[in-house]
Amino acid sequence: MPSPGEKKERSPVKEYDIYVPLTYNDGSPIESRKLVRLRERLLEQFSGLTFFPQRNDGFWKFGGVTYRDEIVIYRVFATSVAPARRFLRKLKEELKKELKQEEILIVEKEADLL
Repeated sequence: MPSPGEKKERSPVKEYDIYVPLTYNDGSPIESRKLVRLRERLLEQFSGLTFFPQRNDGFWKFGGVTYRDEIVIYRVFATSVAPARRFLRKLKEELKKELKQEEILIVEKEADLL
């Protein structure tokens, strides 16, 4: 048992940010039902999520050309890392096809919960 003031060790927690484009590559908007379905899937898998609805601009260079996307961010936390990674890898491939994207950015970070 930890002494007073000593931090009790906790299971590792990972934070995942999923950067989701709001438009297809031709500039047409992604249907809101697809974003709602994504929210439902994440909520079912992780039992909670945070949605950052403000539009963010993402920029990247490829072949001397600068591209721009408008994105929103979904954030989830997981204590069971292996199942979370499996789910998110599969989700990433599905989103790339469904949203007609070359790439979907998903970032994994260490998280310390208080």
